[in-house]
Amino acid sequence: MENPIDIREEAGVRFLHFGTDWVQGAMRLRTPFALELPYTREMMAGLLMRDAPWPRRVLSIGLGAGSLAKFIHRQLPEATHTVVEIEPRVLAIARQYFRFPADDDRLQVQLADGLDFMANTDERWDLILLDAYDHDVRQGPLNSIEFYRCLRDHLTDDGLLSANLFNRGRRYEGTVARMEYAFDQRLLAFASADHGNMIAFGAVGHAIDLDGTELRERAAAVQAATGLDLRPTVNRLLGAKADAGDRLRL
Repeated sequence: MENPIDIREEAGVRFLHFGTDWVQGAMRLRTPFALELPYTREMMAGLLMRDAPWPRRVLSIGLGAGSLAKFIHRQLPEATHTVVEIEPRVLAIARQYFRFPADDDRLQVQLADGLDFMANTDERWDLILLDAYDHDVRQGPLNSIEFYRCLRDHLTDDGLLSANLFNRGRRYEGTVARMEYAFDQRLLAFASADHGNMIAFGAVGHAIDLDGTELRERAAAVQAATGLDLRPTVNRLLGAKADAGDRLRL
């Protein structure tokens, strides 16, 4: 028996659920291409860490309602984007109810298991977005040192992994430790403004070393260019490593 996929609307926002109360995606009907949920905005904070026109090549593992892919497709016109989604019904619902666009020369959807896809590709990406859960809000084999190491090995020289972490127990120590090991300690994790979520960034290549003033200037530039307001995320980034003071080092 297939697990249910539910859609509901409240106060002008359409929500996606995988048969539970946990929100798997959301779209404000009057601004369908904006990032409605705070954690999705925070997952794009890599735009503050690398210089435009980064990223040129993006991979998403997990589609949900397609919010991140829609934002990238509309606001980052120089980026090509591959989305890997295991459940065909999720793709169909994203297109029918959440304004997710058809494939074109910049956006391609692969219906595949993320583990299998990564094991069978030689491609590399500037930004990998990981937001993949089953109907019980579990990552399963995607939450392993081997998989995180595989993601790291498929990043370009200035690549970043951006991951949304969520579990019912609100305990992330094990997941963060595995990611730190896979990324040779080049990991930054912080509590999301979405209660219960955590956002993690893993880096390879050139070091990231930015002070608070630089980050706020970059946030203003990103907002002017794309409409995405990352100013509230700056303090979360700066607070993620207490010993770094008013600097982001990764």
